[in-house]
This record gives sequence, structure tokens and C-alpha cells, in this order.
Amino acid sequence: MASHKIKNGVKANEIFEGQVQLYKHMFAFLDSLCLKWCVDMNIPNIIHNHAQPMTLHELVSKLQVPLAKLSGVHRLMRYLAHLGFFDIVRITQEDHQEEMEEAYALTYVSKLLVRGTDHCLSPMVDLVLDPTVSTSYQQLGKWIHDQGNQTPFAMALGTDIWDFLSKNPAHMKYFNDATASDSQIINLALRDHGGIFEGLESIVDVAGGTGMVAKYLSETFPHLKCIVFDLPQVVKNLKGTNNLSYIGGDMFHSIPKADAVLLKWILHDWDDDNCIKILKKCKEAVSSRNNKRGKIIIIDIVIDDSKQDEPETTQAKLQLDLVVTAYYNGKERTKQEWKKLFTEVDCEDYKISPLTGHMSLIEIYP
Repeated sequence: MASHKIKNGVKANEIFEGQVQLYKHMFAFLDSLCLKWCVDMNIPNIIHNHAQPMTLHELVSKLQVPLAKLSGVHRLMRYLAHLGFFDIVRITQEDHQEEMEEAYALTYVSKLLVRGTDHCLSPMVDLVLDPTVSTSYQQLGKWIHDQGNQTPFAMALGTDIWDFLSKNPAHMKYFNDATASDSQIINLALRDHGGIFEGLESIVDVAGGTGMVAKYLSETFPHLKCIVFDLPQVVKNLKGTNNLSYIGGDMFHSIPKADAVLLKWILHDWDDDNCIKILKKCKEAVSSRNNKRGKIIIIDIVIDDSKQDEPETTQAKLQLDLVVTAYYNGKERTKQEWKKLFTEVDCEDYKISPLTGHMSLIEIYP
């Protein structure tokens, strides 16, 4: 490749490499749209139910698309395979033993998209890639110059996300299903962290939604009294068990008393001032409880300011930071930013541990 210098002192090969990087990111929206196509077409389930790698012709037949679109399906699957969603393997068909044919197999990523299985994240794809919601990101330029506190979401849809969800039952279902699917992953991670619940007799899952995590805790620790605390309209028709109950209320006003309070992916929705208000209410809820030292358990993202995370993990965290910015005016925080919050509410005794690939477990002792 040519490496001679041009007028501004940049080498030609740097121009060519820069162009590749620029085009890669400029067309990155195709990653999301091809993923959405894959989930909408139910392809992970189709291959899963086939119980073996599936050829292009078998897939096209099952999708019931015109044969004229065979090339289109091939190109979409080739791209998704390049992204790591499928493996392309070679198999022999029973009636053509002498011929090898390409077929698509699920990878550890696309197995997370098989509906009806444990740890399925397809509902998260449905929510995040819904075209109505994703218009928020078209407003970033307007938002950055805005003097007010409106989110890009509100600029795009004329209302904040919570009001929008309350008035649109279909999108509220997307939201609830997505948060429930994420909670399945959290439950899997918590299997290796049972020690954080030792000695506890009660716990409140604040803004716990339908109670996916609380249900897991109540079943795994039968002695533990679990309370799901959320807005009255969220928990209105939900039924508890012997050690699981639902209480409606507002976390900014008060939180039920317990040995521990759980905040799973909650604080990133709020700015620092509101986080401090929430943490103060949590502190009140766990203080002076049966002469025992209560604690606040936070499951959230900690952006690695020491740059020890893998680049892909850091990218996922930074992407989620932009998501909560666009939807809620929230933020993902670094260790120093978390420390600042805890100091503001006089909770300087805390511990941060890794939980999942991009989530951390934070234990705070008021």
C-alpha cells in the first residue's frame, strides 16, 4: 500500500485505514438492524428446534420467503455470522453423502436469543431496537444545545419515558419483558454470591418490577422475607407467596424497613441529586434494624477508570451510558463517581465486586 505523504502531512495508508474505520462505524447501524431482523424472523428458535445446523435452503423453506430472496437471506446470515451470531459449518446431507454443504449453527451469543429458554434476551432486543423508541438518538444534536433538562427521548416523543410507557401498554410490555429477561441473567450471577444474603432476615427489592430477582431470592433462601417495592400501578395485581410480598409506594418518599435494600439497575436512571435522595431513603430503611447492621446492595455498572477492562466490555458500558442519558438523563458511573455519591450520604464503608461481564455488585454499610 502506498505510504507517500500528502499535503497535510498524513500518509496515504493512514487515509485508507481511516476510511475503513469511518465506514465501519458509519454503517454500524446495520449490526442492530440485522440483529432485529434475526429476532423478528425467530431464526434462533428455528435453528434451535431443528436440533442441528441448518442449511440455507432449509432455513429459507422454514421462513416461507420467496426463493427469489434466497440470496438476500444468505447475505444477511453471512453478515450475522461475521458478527458472531452464527457459526458456518459444513455438513453432509443424508441423501447426498458425497456432498458437503454449508449450514448455520447457533453460537453462545445467539443461544441467548432462543425464546422460551432460560436466560433469553430477545425481549431486550425488542425493547431497545423498537423504532419508536430508537428515534431518541436522532435528537442528540438538539439535546446538547438545549438549556433545559429534557431528555432526547422526550424531545423525540413529546413526553418522558415513564409517562410514555404508562400510556402505551404494548411498549410497557416490551419494557417489563426486557427487564425480566435481564433479571434472569442477574439471578444466574447471584448463584455464586449467596454469601451476601447470609445473616439477613428481610430484604426490599426497590423498583423491583414484577419481582423476578425477588422470586429467585425467596425460593433460594426460604428463611428470607422478600419485599418487592414499586409504584402502585406496577405491583397492583401481583401475588406473593409465604416469604414474598409486593408493596406499592414511592422510593423518594419512604422505603419499607428491612435488613437490606436491593437496587438493581436503578441508580443509573437518575442524576446525582436524585441518587442521593434515593440512597438516603435506603439508609433510613436499613438503619437500626433489630440492632443489626443493615446494608444496601447495588447491582449496576462501574465504568473502569483504570482501563483494565477488555475494550469490548468498556464499549458496552459506554454504550449503556449513552442509553440512560438519552432515556432518563441518567449516567453510568466510575468508581470515583460512586464513591462521591456514597460520601454524600455518609456511607463510606463499601465494597465493589465483579458480578457479570459488565455489571458489578456494590455492598454499602451505612
